Amino acid sequence: MPTPATLQALRDFAIERDWDQFHSPENLAKSISIEAAELLELFQWGQTPDQTRVEEELADVLTYCFQMATRLGVDIDEIVMSKLEKTRAKYPVELSKGRITKYTDLHP
Repeated sequence: MPTPATLQALRDFAIERDWDQFHSPENLAKSISIEAAELLELFQWGQTPDQTRVEEELADVLTYCFQMATRLGVDIDEIVMSKLEKTRAKYPVELSKGRITKYTDLHP
């Protein structure tokens, strides 16, 4: 998870440029999707992409995710752990270990 210093640096960056006015949840969701597509594009034809470019695009995705969490006033650790618990219930180890089967198709 991001450190408080990282989150503060992102907030300061946006505030210094007066960009908070553009960071609505809708705009941030669009930006997350756009940046995720740019990350995916690096793998488009099965090539091994440049690690630096992957890291930069991943940083862009994470940056917008962190900004959205801040805008919505949610605790990143809390929502990730909550979702992990729900996913853990959907995919019990004894049924899902080593498998890529969707939870609706897991059978005891």
